[in-house]
Amino acid sequence: MSRRIDIELTSALADGTWTWRAAGARKPNGVLDGTILPDGAVVGDELKVEIDQMLDGIEVLSVVRGREKAGRELLELIPSDEPFEAVIETRAPKKDGRGDGRRNRRDGGRRDRGRGDDDRRDGDNKRRRPHFEAPPEVPQRPKPKRLRPGKTHRTEVLAGIPEEQRPIAELALQGLPAVRSRVKDDNAKLAAGGKPTMPEATVLKMAEDLLPTLRVADWLDRAEAAKAQMEQLDLRDLRSVVAASDDPMVARDESTRELAEELKASLVLKQDLEMKLWEDDINAALGVGRVIRALRLSSQPPKAGAFFPPDIARELGTAATSALQPDDSPDRWIAVLEAAAFSPVRTLVAPTTPPSQISDDLRATALRLGPLLPDVAALLGVEVPTDTPRPKPLRPQRRDGKRGQKRSNNKRDSDSA
Repeated sequence: MSRRIDIELTSALADGTWTWRAAGARKPNGVLDGTILPDGAVVGDELKVEIDQMLDGIEVLSVVRGREKAGRELLELIPSDEPFEAVIETRAPKKDGRGDGRRNRRDGGRRDRGRGDDDRRDGDNKRRRPHFEAPPEVPQRPKPKRLRPGKTHRTEVLAGIPEEQRPIAELALQGLPAVRSRVKDDNAKLAAGGKPTMPEATVLKMAEDLLPTLRVADWLDRAEAAKAQMEQLDLRDLRSVVAASDDPMVARDESTRELAEELKASLVLKQDLEMKLWEDDINAALGVGRVIRALRLSSQPPKAGAFFPPDIARELGTAATSALQPDDSPDRWIAVLEAAAFSPVRTLVAPTTPPSQISDDLRATALRLGPLLPDVAALLGVEVPTDTPRPKPLRPQRRDGKRGQKRSNNKRDSDSA
């Protein structure tokens, strides 16, 4: 990907090319084609150029011409011979200190009529809206923070590599396939320009030699950051760092072993703590009657395949079944079923009476969730074909409504269960 830098012209060569260096640098960084320079270019000129970082160096593509600043237009002040006269404002007195009574009466009448209309509209809305008391809110735990690794070890390794090899080293961290692909792309550009290409085997061998040291440095930067941010660190990021410590390139290095063992022990403790907090959050949601929230939490354990406590499972299954009443709206049923289908207690959700109103959206939901909730689909009179694929949870809805399930306007049908 091309980028822009400032360069200084250092000398003109006989073949029409020029040597250059980055502005402020001590020695030349490369050679550029003199045909891209503006007329009248001389040694010492500083230019902004477009460059492309190749594996064998930097190629100057073009000179970026800046905008010409428009001249500033100034207003001319012309003096006047006329004498200065001050402006004096005189306000008319109000009648009896109250102003215009007729205007007040008119304004007051409009305000009174407006209040009357608003009161009538509010009364109509109150009669149309169903009255219910939402369950109390459950305090939310702060979200864990993602890993923010530094670059201390990586920078130290790159500083010890010859400058011409650094682009290859940085690319090697993405894997040898990335190096191979970049060499092919760069060679294609060089061949199209009639320039000699790079030997692919040599570049790949160089990347292979640099990769072990770079991989260890990258892991040390991540591991030290994980240790420093342990208290608020996302469990997924800690798992990824611990898993990377088993990489043969990392495990063979003596500098990583002690830190790897420390992080593995911390992972065990953090997983146990997260499991305890997870169960507490489910119980807290059940305690205030927020069944949908409890169902959603149950489907998101801190550790994949975690054992769900039987006592909480029985209580949650009973609460979810009770949340599906015949007189509840179709949107209410949809919200509960979407949460229950992906919960470990879905087999315990067994309503015995269908809702009095079954909308098309509810039938479509029962058909989609049928492989996970076959008894509920049968209760609603929905036949689920045997080849119906296993559903996935809906994505959360964006503000523009392009993804996820359409949320109900009835607050009770969302997460007030």
